[in-house]
Amino acid sequence: MRGKTAVELNQKLTELHREHLNLRVQRATGQLANASRFRALRREVARVMTILNEQASRASA
Repeated sequence: MRGKTAVELNQKLTELHREHLNLRVQRATGQLANASRFRALRREVARVMTILNEQASRASA
């Protein structure tokens, strides 16, 4: 994941946010099959954000 560009990481982040929205809708309608996906998704978002922040700090330094 660290080999990806900022554009690719931003696209991945958008996909993760969309998936999170879909999971929230499923939970609200009672159709959520895998509640543990919330935790995994939150960690993936954090991972991508960390890499983006590292790349930004390297670019400015």
